Amino acid sequence: MTQSTETTAATIWLSKGAFDKLTAELEYLKGPRRQEILAEISSARDEGDLKENGGYHAAREEQGKLEGQIQQLEALLRKADTTVPEDDDVVSVGKLVTFKFEGDDDDEAETRLIASIEMKEYAGGIEISSAASPIGAALIGARVGDTVTYEGPRGPLKVEILKTEVYTA
Repeated sequence: MTQSTETTAATIWLSKGAFDKLTAELEYLKGPRRQEILAEISSARDEGDLKENGGYHAAREEQGKLEGQIQQLEALLRKADTTVPEDDDVVSVGKLVTFKFEGDDDDEAETRLIASIEMKEYAGGIEISSAASPIGAALIGARVGDTVTYEGPRGPLKVEILKTEVYTA
């Protein structure tokens, strides 16, 4: 784990909860799941002629997919940054940001988590904006009360930052 709340192409911000869940998934894949597939291969191998053995080939294909998943998870966890950002009014990676678009009422405000897209599955339905996205890049470093502009699909958009809070799930 790196120790910085600034993400780069080499780091991926994950909450501690997401990191722990991914670590547990990796351990399952490397342990029990790998053993299940090896047992399937062994059982299919015992059936005889491997050229005509569909069960054997299916199990070997499943083994290849599993090893790919393991490699992806290991790479993701090596790049993971679980540093909790400061609890201040500055937008940074690892924070929930509540904002409204210029001209909208406060009751139309949106809240997004500034984080790596890999957090999506673990964010409990909260919309994610990466620091590299147009809106994420515009929000990073701004403070509550600031209005920032970014280039949207139909031209410049302005958003006012209403609130920030550290994401803890």
